[in-house]
Amino acid sequence: MLHQNAELFLDKIQNNSIVVGVLGLGYVGLPLAVTFARNGVKVLGFEKSSAKAESINRGENYIADVADSDLAAVTNETQMLEATADFSRLKEVDVALICVPTPLDKFKKPDMSYIEAACEDLATYMTSNMVISLESTTYPTTTEEFILPILQKNGLVHGQDFWLCYSPERIDPGNKSYKTHNTPKVIGAIGEDARVLGIALYELAIDTLYPVSSPRVAEMVKILENTYRFINISLINELTLLAGKMDIDIWEVIEAAKTKPYGFQAFYPGPGIGGHCIPLDPFYLEYIAKQYNFDLTMINTAGRIDTIMPHRVVVKISFSLNKQKKAIKGSSILFLGVAYKPDINDERESPALKIMDEIAHKGGVVSYHDPFIPEVVIHDGHRYESVPFDDQVISDADCVVITTNHSNIDFEKVAEKAKLVVDLRNAIKENHDNVFKL
Repeated sequence: MLHQNAELFLDKIQNNSIVVGVLGLGYVGLPLAVTFARNGVKVLGFEKSSAKAESINRGENYIADVADSDLAAVTNETQMLEATADFSRLKEVDVALICVPTPLDKFKKPDMSYIEAACEDLATYMTSNMVISLESTTYPTTTEEFILPILQKNGLVHGQDFWLCYSPERIDPGNKSYKTHNTPKVIGAIGEDARVLGIALYELAIDTLYPVSSPRVAEMVKILENTYRFINISLINELTLLAGKMDIDIWEVIEAAKTKPYGFQAFYPGPGIGGHCIPLDPFYLEYIAKQYNFDLTMINTAGRIDTIMPHRVVVKISFSLNKQKKAIKGSSILFLGVAYKPDINDERESPALKIMDEIAHKGGVVSYHDPFIPEVVIHDGHRYESVPFDDQVISDADCVVITTNHSNIDFEKVAEKAKLVVDLRNAIKENHDNVFKL
């Protein structure tokens, strides 16, 4: 039987008389806010950047996975979504969904400052009777042992005055089939009341929910999903390096292995692992494992492979240029695609930037073309702007490196026009004398 306050709050959710607050309007928060607003739920979005908040209120979109028409509909037409940089307005919301970044520091330890700041804001302004759900990726035990004490420090009692859940984001940028509303969503909560309220809340906007027994189970689910991919991508990258030495086409190997109808899932080689989750999330688990005196050797090994891949690509570029009696120093090297995956405008943790940085430090003349990303800053602090994709740019380059296989780049044209191509993504299917594969 629910606590009396929980019963009253459940009625409020089921009657859709709540205001949902979304803290952080980035790649996770804005799609989530729009999804709730499209389902007729009043949403107040909180964003540290006043420029971004003002942009949203004008219906101007900056997240590719949100349709421009959907954002315009919920801001300008139905006015179900409003954004603000004034965090004192947390007093106006009944629900707080925390969608802030969780990066690693330079020692690959979790940077909890964004989560901590969001919780401090909540502790300052929250009133009694509020459901709070963390969506940011983090290590198991965060919800119960890190967040809960912050929220209770001003005297509010969990299970009586507020209810705390963890429901990890599942965002796949560029995915045409699965968006926020139709991607099954895991949820864990502290206590049965929080579980019931959390499920009722997310049912307003999400098609399928999968409840688990606790927040730490839900936190481990997210880490497992991305560690699985991290280790398998690292494995195929290591096997690619070996296959190259043995004169074996790893892509042919993968295609043949895919014919097995059970026990195999294809992962594909590339210059490294990019994106906001896979290169980072496994190290959250490593962090907490050390507190239990447990050594995660597989994550360490996969991390080493991922770290060396960009350098191995530089070696491949150097080898390919040497065959043309050229060195990296002084050669013009054009990179095609700096996004970490095809057809998105996201270069976070992209291995292309690491390769560009090393090439520049070795004296190469670096340029890039990416139809989705007009400007990047690589690790040496140098700012680059995307160059045009035309015959002159391709033919002028001493080497063209395919780092992202965007679907709207004509790679066969590249093979025909370029002096030398290093194809890291198997974008060029035909055999060409001037094309070197990863």
